[in-house]
Amino acid sequence: MLITSLKSKLHRVKVTQAELYYEGSITIDEELLKTAGILAHEKVQVVNVNNGSRLETYTIPGEWGSRTICLNGPAARMNSVGDEVIIIAYAQMTEDEALLHRPKVILVDDNNNPLT
Repeated sequence: MLITSLKSKLHRVKVTQAELYYEGSITIDEELLKTAGILAHEKVQVVNVNNGSRLETYTIPGEWGSRTICLNGPAARMNSVGDEVIIIAYAQMTEDEALLHRPKVILVDDNNNPLT
């Protein structure tokens, strides 16, 4: 049996852009993606600390080092520039794998710079 467990997350990053008229997804600085171990086009959950909204989408790599967190398409209506969000990636694993797994939790400063 497989269970779904936390793989990694970007904790309380700030939304830097919201682009309503885009096809959809979330654009994330490629360096932040790599630091968190989240892949391009990977499904993620976005939890808004400011308003409690939750959504699922996929990632698009943004410019390396830009610290961009941009909600695109309909998600732009649920998140405003300056909001803090938690971006969560999950993985399917066996119970034995889950017992040994240690998720990556990336904390950031006020400018989305990793504190790791």
